[in-house]
Amino acid sequence: MGTINEKSGRGLVLAAPSSDSGKTMVSLGLGAALVSRGHSVQYFKCGPDFIDPSLHRLVSGRVSRNLDLRMCGPAFVRESFARHGDADFVIVEGVMGLFDGGEASTAALARVLNLPVVLVVDAAACAESIAALVHGFTSFDPRVTVSGVIFNRVGGEGHYRLLRQSVAAHCRPEVLGAIPRHDGFVVPGRHLGLHMGHEGALSPERLGVLAGIVGDCIDLDRLSALAGVLPPSPGPAAAIRTAQPVRIGVARDAAFCFYYEDNFDLLRAAGAELVFFSPLADAELPPDLAGIYLGGGYPELYAAALADNRCLREMIRSRAAAGLPVYGECGGFMYLCESLVTAEGEEYPMAGIFPARAQMKKRLVRLGYRQATVVKNTLWPAGATLAGHEFHYSQIDAMSDRIDRVYQLDDGRREGYCCNNTLAGYLHLHLGGSPGAAAHFVDFCRTRGRAQLAADPGGGR
Repeated sequence: MGTINEKSGRGLVLAAPSSDSGKTMVSLGLGAALVSRGHSVQYFKCGPDFIDPSLHRLVSGRVSRNLDLRMCGPAFVRESFARHGDADFVIVEGVMGLFDGGEASTAALARVLNLPVVLVVDAAACAESIAALVHGFTSFDPRVTVSGVIFNRVGGEGHYRLLRQSVAAHCRPEVLGAIPRHDGFVVPGRHLGLHMGHEGALSPERLGVLAGIVGDCIDLDRLSALAGVLPPSPGPAAAIRTAQPVRIGVARDAAFCFYYEDNFDLLRAAGAELVFFSPLADAELPPDLAGIYLGGGYPELYAAALADNRCLREMIRSRAAAGLPVYGECGGFMYLCESLVTAEGEEYPMAGIFPARAQMKKRLVRLGYRQATVVKNTLWPAGATLAGHEFHYSQIDAMSDRIDRVYQLDDGRREGYCCNNTLAGYLHLHLGGSPGAAAHFVDFCRTRGRAQLAADPGGGR
């Protein structure tokens, strides 16, 4: 079908009636088609997802940002969108069904960003009845503008003709095209979702196939015309000037890959110099660190390799025992425990800061948003309320009562385990909704971490 004739700085929300409708693959194919035509593309992801943004980055060559109204609030979401939406075309990929999630739904995000919605509808088992579904999603909330429809998993030209004619006769949104059933529109998955971008789920050849299918099947000119005009970007945030940057080591590799990019930006703006290292590959920590940040990911898939890297495990344990601030989330927390037990029952030694085992389970243990009130001054300030999300298949066995719990969660649990200056737990925090939290984190590392460095000039070597 058509190509976009001019670069216009436009954007839309790509949503679906339900999960597994194919919106991620349509989103990737759409971005790949636009990039192949010379357009810059910026992705955003609705909600707390870590995986889809890694796939977005493969397509666009740009960092994809999470926009989460529940964790961050409308003001931060609007600011992040405006600051990073400097592209010819912006694609905001939704989560679950369009109206699922209440205040954090894709529909709520579309309203806050004032962007139109294009609905990806799985039509594999439907014909004329598709119009009733589209009409329902179009009329359910008049504050949400559903401007276009893309059919997915369409059986052939005859099937598409029935779908298109039915929607055209009964619904307001334009039909923009149809994606046929195709093996290229499948990404392998596992217990936490699709495979990450760095795992080779989408090769350049496969992206080329996606771009070709979308370019042939979707009217890109009409899609661009229906998209909203983007606001001008205010540019990067100004950093807080300090006499000397605070060096914070961030574990980032295949085992630790779940991070919100806005958290990195907030820490940098507060004076942090983020130094990335790999617990899988590096025998030593980077030098002169005032703190360590271990995000989530898949330590259970790399437990043997993490255990084999004994030098780094022992270095982290010794520096934490000496008072170096260490923060771990979910997979990072598992790594800081005594050991990790895989789903197959194999046990591997980890860093050993917390006297507990992390054990993988066959089923999901916990999922959902959480609010955490900090009850003790640590890497986060006492009295602060932090927003986060849990999604994990592991659990720890009984934690010693000697270990402080510094989070009071809104579901009644006490979490956030603190030992010396090490704080960890299952909660993935987004700092966008907690003004001052990033600055406190950096200041804590500045004072406690540098005191530890002064006492031991080896500083992580």
